[in-house]
Amino acid sequence: MTGETIGIGLAVLAGLVSLWTSAREARLQMRLSRYGLHAEGVVVDQEHRPGDDCSTPVIEFTDRQGRPVRFRPPATGTGLALGTHIPVAYLPEKPGSARVFTRKYRLSPMVGLFFGGMLFLGVAIGCVLTR
Repeated sequence: MTGETIGIGLAVLAGLVSLWTSAREARLQMRLSRYGLHAEGVVVDQEHRPGDDCSTPVIEFTDRQGRPVRFRPPATGTGLALGTHIPVAYLPEKPGSARVFTRKYRLSPMVGLFFGGMLFLGVAIGCVLTR
């Protein structure tokens, strides 16, 4: 195998994984819209990872049984300040599946993964066609 073939294979693999992850997130979002319970979450912390300029908010809410649940939204650098109240949706059987339930935060992970996957697949197809 040549380096170019390996590169094309990796681009196809990355594209398919991104599309699969996007579809999985879309499925979760649909389930949250149909069957999810809604709660009000509060940003209780900001996590900073070494070498990363963005921070990830930690959001806490109380589930139906009165237990506190903490989660981190998939998107980092979301601009949510400490103490911000934000709508949250979660599946009753899996409170850890919680997501911020606003249009912006519901769509951004899916759209980013979808376009990233299409970009990788487009590069792979372009490389195959220009051989």
